[in-house]
Amino acid sequence: MARFPIFGGDTSRRIAEADSVAVIGLGRFGSALALELMAGGTEVLGIDLEEDLVQALNGQLTQVVRTDSTKEEALRQLAIDEFDRVVVAIGGDVSASILTCSVLLSMEIPVIWAKAVDDRHGLILEQLGVHHVIYPEKDMGRRVAHLVRGAALDYIEVAPGYALVKTAAPSILHGKRLGDTGIRASYGITIAAYQHDAEPWRNADNTTVLEAGDTILVVGPSRSAETFAQLR
Repeated sequence: MARFPIFGGDTSRRIAEADSVAVIGLGRFGSALALELMAGGTEVLGIDLEEDLVQALNGQLTQVVRTDSTKEEALRQLAIDEFDRVVVAIGGDVSASILTCSVLLSMEIPVIWAKAVDDRHGLILEQLGVHHVIYPEKDMGRRVAHLVRGAALDYIEVAPGYALVKTAAPSILHGKRLGDTGIRASYGITIAAYQHDAEPWRNADNTTVLEAGDTILVVGPSRSAETFAQLR
């Protein structure tokens, strides 16, 4: 059985002082988030109460420890109060999520992100004062719905009613300078970037000329961006 280090002293403070994030809750969402942060060069302290989850990530994160995140003293022993950013990714136990967020807020963590499993959970987190409440399941469901329609290759809602859509360049743009197409006036969208074949993405401007097979990033009001993505 793997041994799990107990945080404290120089080790935890070193991580807290680096480009680091503490992720509390190492289920599917929390572990995916933690591993992606690591891949991007961010040091991660992973925390969970489930031994199996901690064992699974032991050696993959900067440090991983099994502890009860609802206990303030346990978190202080891990120097959580010295972190600038903490993510509460607890989903299976709403009470634990709420209690953990309450403890973190009392410790005056500068930025707290918390996963909400439903609107009621999210409302409580917002009322507590959590800085960023996220709804992974709901957001992914909405995103997939746009993809299922078949118009977009990818869809990201930047803000309510405003989106970034990845799609194939429609024929009305082929062989023309973007500045001569009048698409902003006609469709209310902007072409932000484009990719030709497997070449790197490039920023688009009025002199850009697109060809058949090019992929573009469309930015604008959600309905307008989706409508434009349906053009062929």
